[in-house]
Parts: sequence; C-alpha cells; structure tokens
Amino acid sequence: MQFLSPRDSQRDSQRLSSTTRGIPLVDGLALEDIGNQRWSPSQGDLALPALTLDETSFAANRDLFLAWCASAGVSVAPHAKTPMSPELARSLRANGAWGTTVANIQQAAVLLASGERRLLLANEIGGRAAGRRLGALLSAYPDVELHAFADSPAAVAALAEAARIADRNELSVLVELGTGRAGARDRAAIEATIAAVLAADRLVLGGVATYEGAAASADADATMRAIAALLERTIETFALLRAAAPQRPLIMSAGGSAYFDIVAQRLAPVAQADGNTSVILRSGALFFADHGVYARAFAELDRRGGLLIDGLRHSAVESFRPALTLWAEVLSRPEAGLAIAGFGMRDASFDQGLPVPLRVFRDGAEQRALAETLSVTRLNDQHAFLSVAPGSALAVGDVIAFGVSHPCTCLDRWRVIFGLDADGVVTRALRTQFG
Repeated sequence: MQFLSPRDSQRDSQRLSSTTRGIPLVDGLALEDIGNQRWSPSQGDLALPALTLDETSFAANRDLFLAWCASAGVSVAPHAKTPMSPELARSLRANGAWGTTVANIQQAAVLLASGERRLLLANEIGGRAAGRRLGALLSAYPDVELHAFADSPAAVAALAEAARIADRNELSVLVELGTGRAGARDRAAIEATIAAVLAADRLVLGGVATYEGAAASADADATMRAIAALLERTIETFALLRAAAPQRPLIMSAGGSAYFDIVAQRLAPVAQADGNTSVILRSGALFFADHGVYARAFAELDRRGGLLIDGLRHSAVESFRPALTLWAEVLSRPEAGLAIAGFGMRDASFDQGLPVPLRVFRDGAEQRALAETLSVTRLNDQHAFLSVAPGSALAVGDVIAFGVSHPCTCLDRWRVIFGLDADGVVTRALRTQFG
C-alpha cells in the first residue's frame, strides 16, 4: 500500500479558484500568492461568505496557553481535529507543543504526510480491519512515535494487529477510562485491558488517558464532582500501570479546552512525584477561542481562579482572544425587523450557540454600533435570519463580521480559511484537510 509524501499530498492542491468558497472570480491562483492580493473581507474583496483567522489573536492564544502549560508542569498535544490544518499543527509544535493529537486513522495519515512524527491517537480505532489499516500506515512511517487508546481487550487486539502489520517492536497503548463516552467504566475492565496489553506481542503500556469533558452536565456542581471522581479513577489506574511497568516512562493524558486547569491541578503533582511520567493535555479549540461556548467556559475558569502563570493570575476571559470571524453580506431586507444574510448551516457552527454579529461595514467603512441592533435568530442551509431593531440603518450589501460558537463544528465546513493581519488584510490561505 502506497502513502503520499508531503510533497505528493500537496502537489494537486497548490492553486485555488472560485470553486473554493471565499475565493473571488480568479482562476488558478497560486496558494503562495494569496497574500499578495491584499484582499480585505470588510471591503467585500472576498467572495462571501468566508471564514478568517486573526493571526495575531491565534498567536497570542498559543503563547498564553503554552506559557501556562510550562508554569503548570504539563505539556500539550493540540487536537488537530479542530482545524485539520497541517500548517497550524506545525506552528503549534514549532512553538513548544509536545506533539499533535488525532481522532482517527485518516487524521493520522494527514498529519504524518505533512511531517508530524509524534501523535496521540485519542480514540479507539475499531476492530482488526482498522488495525490492518493503521498497520499499513505505520509501516510507511517507521519513525513515528504513536500512542493509541484502548479501553477493552478487543481494542487491544486491533492495536496488536496494527503492530504486527507494521512490524513494530513496540506500539504504545494508553488505557482509556471514561464516563459518558468511550473508556473503561470500572476496575475490572481496566485490569482486563492492562492484562491484554501485557499479553500481546509488540504492545507496551504507555499510560492512562481520559476525557473529563464527557463528565460535564448542565449542573455546574455535579460537573465538578463528576470530573473530580474521574480524575481520581485516572490516578488509581495510573498506580496499576506503574505497578505493571515500573521502569517505563508513562503518560497521563486528559484535558479538553474547558477544564484543563482542573486536570493540571490534580494530575501534575502525581506525575511530578513519580518522576518518570508526563501529563499531556489535548486541548485544541482554545487556541481559536470563540464568542460562545468557550467564552462561557473561560468565564467559569475565571470563577475558579483564572490562569496562574509564574505566580501571577490572569483572567482567561480577558486573555484569550476569539480568532475566527465569519463574514457575510446582507442579501435582503424583505420586511420590517428582518434581514437575510448570505450564510447558513453549511457555513457556521450552531450546535452550541448561533453566530453573533460583531461589526458592520459599508463600502469598507465600519458602521459604528450598527451590530448592536442585530441578532441571529435561526439558520437555513444558505440563509441566516437576523432580527433587526426598529430604526436600524442596516442595508442590502452591508458586510457583517460574525463571531462563532464552537470552533470545531465551524472549521470543518471550510476547505480554506484566510489568515488576516492586524489591519484586516488577507495574509495567506490555510487549507483544511477534513477528508
């Protein structure tokens, strides 16, 4: 089985045309020339709708979180499933991330083809057929350091098949425990999974993994209790693994983008006391932040004390900056109190909150305070319904910048996102590879 090299995987994807959302009527524009066009979405230069990334905000979020990780004694393998952009994954690793997290074999193939060589495969892969696919992939990249999840003997068997096909002497397995999603539910299941790894040829115990976000509920107090209990189970599982592998370097992995502070507070001291263990978070969405679900999560984090970096406390709400903006044009003012904007469910996330109007532009000039007269009430496939306050001067052709809630389910709708500089001018086009 042949796999693409980084050069081969990019050979047919270096030119963009109007077949890609956001690209104006140009044919075959070289990817590296996008920044030379000096396009500005507020000026209407892009073919709207378009999704943009504020480069300054993304870099600030990156530097903030990596500084917090260093201060907290943990590392991060940012989850690539959020943007599925090899360029962004590479930039995070180049600035200090431990590695990259992927959710499945396809995502692993994308990141390996782009040159990444340290991956957490943070999910069970399926059965033996999936094991054969993973094995074929690993055989093409013998230098990759990969740690895969398993929560049962059946999952272990699939990874053993992968190691056999790849002819690897060792494949690291993180025993996953959990609640609400995948993961072993009790000690018997955990012990059975550990025993299966120890009995398998070519597999080694690599550590323990969980996902505390799956324990969250609408009840904040119940959520804190559930997360605390899950982390205690994680520590107990770690003790079993250390007893079974007394000399091996181990990993404790948890931490999405909402409760990473709680994970570090509980797990980092255990790893430090052990002396041969690393805590690896898998946060990914927080590098983008948002105007919805993560804005609310950061407010909760502030109520827990905020971000402690080298002894100084920082407000998460004030420090993390939303980096994604969805741009759309007003298509119609069909009746009083209603406007129709040119985007919909195919363009924006809506599972954890509708987009929020931020700024309005007319012929490139911002219309101050006009966004405050607007709210998104619902979406169709290609249309957004905006409630418009009486007396609002919103007009057909106005360009609206929207904030989004939940970056993961917005980015996966786009083949290309546009990087913007501090002046709102396009600097580059970032291809996504969701498959």
